[in-house]
Amino acid sequence: MKEERVITGRVRSNRRTKRLVTDLKEGEMAVIFHRDLDAIAARSLAGCRPCAVINLEESMSGRYVNGGPRVLLNAGIPLFDAQTSDWVEGLMDGDELTVRGATLFQGDKPLTPLIHVTDEVLEERSVLARGNLESQLTAFASNTLRYLVDERSLLFNPPAIPELKTKLAGRPALVVVRGEGYLEDLQMVRAYIEEQQPVLIGVDGGADAILEAGFPLDILIGDMDSASDTAVSKAREIVVHAYADGRAPGLERVESAGRTAVVFPVPGTSEDAAILMAYERGATLIVAVGTHFSLEEFLDKGREGMASTFLVRLRVGKRLVDAKGVSRLYKGGLRTRHIVTILLASAIPIAVVLAISSPLRDMLSLFGVKLQFWLWQLRH
Repeated sequence: MKEERVITGRVRSNRRTKRLVTDLKEGEMAVIFHRDLDAIAARSLAGCRPCAVINLEESMSGRYVNGGPRVLLNAGIPLFDAQTSDWVEGLMDGDELTVRGATLFQGDKPLTPLIHVTDEVLEERSVLARGNLESQLTAFASNTLRYLVDERSLLFNPPAIPELKTKLAGRPALVVVRGEGYLEDLQMVRAYIEEQQPVLIGVDGGADAILEAGFPLDILIGDMDSASDTAVSKAREIVVHAYADGRAPGLERVESAGRTAVVFPVPGTSEDAAILMAYERGATLIVAVGTHFSLEEFLDKGREGMASTFLVRLRVGKRLVDAKGVSRLYKGGLRTRHIVTILLASAIPIAVVLAISSPLRDMLSLFGVKLQFWLWQLRH
């Protein structure tokens, strides 16, 4: 008889996964509210090494094939979908919960039935998602076309760009977004950063990647929902992305940290705002790391369309270079064949010199004799 699996851990919970991971500690039990868990959030969770993840939403609803559950499974972290949510109301961080079989307990009290998200469950939901792909794509395209009409001013009449202390005119800029593969791609362009010294612009969580890589953060831009307190405190300049009507919820957080910021009201995503800002402020080249451009990534972000992204890229044109996926295109590093090639190449001129120089050959022969005599003395 198969032994019933038991997992016990202290709770750490937040309705925003990106904020939960800033406090989640190894061995704790993460309680999340994340429908269609995306790969970026899942990697952040996996990096914290929780004993288990309990999701109050469907980790894969079947709407589309999202990558988050697979990331956790590959990392060996158990993932469960809770079947009820009323038990969460009285839950406090630090409370101890136990997964026993297919039920979540607090002490001896059962809280909710669980669905263990296994390979079999993911395959079943992936089949459903693939069947829904056509309808999702149709709805996405329809919404994009509708938003194109509403947001067309980005192309023909771009919004007023805020005045910045940081000079962008005549300089390259590098925009880092917390998207798929952003950490690996940032490492791959390290040599470019060190050589060209671009203005480094971090979009929300992308700002922390710049700091963690050891670079200064010139500009932090976004709605401030996933940038860390460290990023807010260390950014040389802060731009809060606001709604088109001027509302800027992220401004309060910046001001509460004792920092000042300029507000940039513009439709679309914060990464669109960052690229548009760099372009309109005269950056000679804009290198984007981790930007979103696939259907899955936009559905992960809850965007119904990508009109602003299309329009911004049309406006920026050839001045934008997307470094997304560069880490998969080229794996750097000195390999064995490179070392062998270097040694062989360096041996050729040495051999030539030995061949044409009698005094040098005699000197090396004498050195060889002395070395043999010295070794003989050591043995005797």
